Amino acid sequence: MMSRQNGTELSEIDHIRQSIEDIISTPIGSRLMRRDYGTQVANLLDQPTSEALYLKCYSTIYSAILRWEPRVQINQLYISEVNEGQTVLNLECTLAQSGQSLNMNIPLLVGGLT
Repeated sequence: MMSRQNGTELSEIDHIRQSIEDIISTPIGSRLMRRDYGTQVANLLDQPTSEALYLKCYSTIYSAILRWEPRVQINQLYISEVNEGQTVLNLECTLAQSGQSLNMNIPLLVGGLT
């Protein structure tokens, strides 16, 4: 398990985080051999912030993680603004093999949400 930024070895938790970041940031249809990999988050960029937008984000993120990252079981996910203009996905999950609880904060680059 290697870092995509610098090639260093990653722990399992860091690799899961990297994987989830990749899943969320990849637009569906952009991978040639895996057209259904990723989320619809990129398609939600220019929509005004609303409860419906958050629900769409939750749905596409949950579905993609469920399908593409079998090492975690999602307990809760929600979007929050931590700093002015920075939106974060807060993900509470359990490692499938060990049952260990895991909390991650993953920055989202969603225009309508930032």
